[in-house]
Amino acid sequence: MSVKNQGENRRTSIGSQRNPASEEAILKAAQDILLEGGLPAFSIEAVARRAKAGKPTIYRWWPSKAALLLDVYHRQKDGVPHPDTGDIRKDLSQFLAGLLGFWRDGGGAIFRSIIAEAQSDPTALQALQAYAMSRCRQSGVILQRGQARGEVRADIDPALLIELFSSFAWNRLLTSRLDVSRDEIEQIVSAVVDGVALRNQPRQ
Repeated sequence: MSVKNQGENRRTSIGSQRNPASEEAILKAAQDILLEGGLPAFSIEAVARRAKAGKPTIYRWWPSKAALLLDVYHRQKDGVPHPDTGDIRKDLSQFLAGLLGFWRDGGGAIFRSIIAEAQSDPTALQALQAYAMSRCRQSGVILQRGQARGEVRADIDPALLIELFSSFAWNRLLTSRLDVSRDEIEQIVSAVVDGVALRNQPRQ
C-alpha cells in the first residue's frame, strides 16, 4: 500500500478538539482489542492500527494507556443504574446486582485490565484511585437519598459506606466469582444496613 493510500485510509483529527468519528473508532478499537486479547494484546500502537488513527492523535486525547483504558470502561459503564425505588435495601440490592451483571457481561474483563495495569504503572494507579473515589461519591447518592428518607443515620459518610459494597464486588471480580445469587446480594445488603451485632448484648 502506498504512503498516499495509507494517509487516505487514516482517520483525520482536528487538533486538540476531538473528532467524534475518530474518537468512536479509537474507543471501539481499544475495546475490541481488550475483549479479544486482554491486557497483553493492548497497546497504543495496536489501537492506532485497528482504528486507522495516528498515535499522536491518541496521545493528544489520552495522555496515557491508563486514561484510554478508563475511557473505554466509562463508555460501557454508563448503563449501570443508581436506582431510586424509595427503599434503601432495594436500591442497594439493585445497584450491586447491576454492577456485578455488567462485569459478568463483559465489562469486568476491561476493569480487570485497568487494575492489572495499575499494579506496575504509577500513572494508572493514580487514575484508578481517582476513578474509584469519584464512583463512590456518585454511587453514594443512593445512601444520601436513604438519609433524606430517614432510613440511614445522618452521621454516616455515604461514599465511605458505598465502598463496602464496591469492595465486595471488586473481590468477586478479581476472583472470577461474579455469579452471585439474589439471596447472597440481599444478605450482604441486610448485613450492612441492619448490622450484624445482636441487640442488647453487652460489649466485652
